Amino acid sequence: MKNLDLNLLPQLQVLLELRNVSRAAERLQLSQPATSAAMARLRRHFDDELLVRTGRSYALTPFAQALVPLVDEAMLHIQRATRVRSGFDAATSEREFVIAASDYAAALIVGPLRGILQEGAPKVSVDFVPTAATGIQGRMADYSKIDLLVGPTGYHMQGATKQLFRDSFVAVVDAGNPLLHQPRLTLEDLTTVPHAVGYFGEGISTPADKLFEARALKRRVAAAVAGFLSLPLLVEGTDLVALVPRMLASRAQRGADIAVLEFSQEIEASLVEAMYWHPSQTEDPASVWLRSVVQRACSRLHELFPVAAHPITIHDADTT
Repeated sequence: MKNLDLNLLPQLQVLLELRNVSRAAERLQLSQPATSAAMARLRRHFDDELLVRTGRSYALTPFAQALVPLVDEAMLHIQRATRVRSGFDAATSEREFVIAASDYAAALIVGPLRGILQEGAPKVSVDFVPTAATGIQGRMADYSKIDLLVGPTGYHMQGATKQLFRDSFVAVVDAGNPLLHQPRLTLEDLTTVPHAVGYFGEGISTPADKLFEARALKRRVAAAVAGFLSLPLLVEGTDLVALVPRMLASRAQRGADIAVLEFSQEIEASLVEAMYWHPSQTEDPASVWLRSVVQRACSRLHELFPVAAHPITIHDADTT
């Protein structure tokens, strides 16, 4: 058997991911006949169909399923090898980095990070891609598409990691919400009003969700959106309440007429964000530099986003 033409590896990776020749051709910016020809060559090389029709769609054969992590890992090393340099000069580099992050993390980090780049790396660009929309979940194979991932701890992200910053959840409501006139608020009181919640995928609970789940309290969900970023805008002018990270609430206060209610210390729901990367990049000069500037940007967040909290504090439902 002849060795596989390495030029076919990118096509194999996309075909295994999309399981559709037409969509793969579009992603690869190739003609459909060219992609079909590549598929035929791959089938001959592996002596396996790779994709088989199941009804109106295609599924991977057992052999193709076993190939997926191997191909992703091979592509990762090829891409890393083509980027590696003996050194990295941020002042002159025109490198384009890709960071995967939630809307919340990107909203906080982009500003201070851009300030650092303008001062010391004017030609370097950093593109943020959303983790949810791109299907990136912190798996080793995901690092073939990105240089760095910023995400919460406690969700089984893979790769080398380092903590970036800690935040805590607060409740945000419209500045005229009747809740603000109550002398005292508890978690149980929050279950009597409609909520807007952020959704991150099937079976994923945020620290705010767990705060209620641990006490067997059920919220009245009136609106659900992807991520946290739009939640403060949803509550403005409505009777909705939303639980969001504290620094995001601070950022939203600058342009929205909302009030921020903090939780008492005994029921504080914390969120710890970290950066993750492929272990093979630990000593790479460009990756080392990228991680250092992201960490510098995050070190300023609490200074940049102080929150103006309402005097009322939310207590545990069992507190008298």
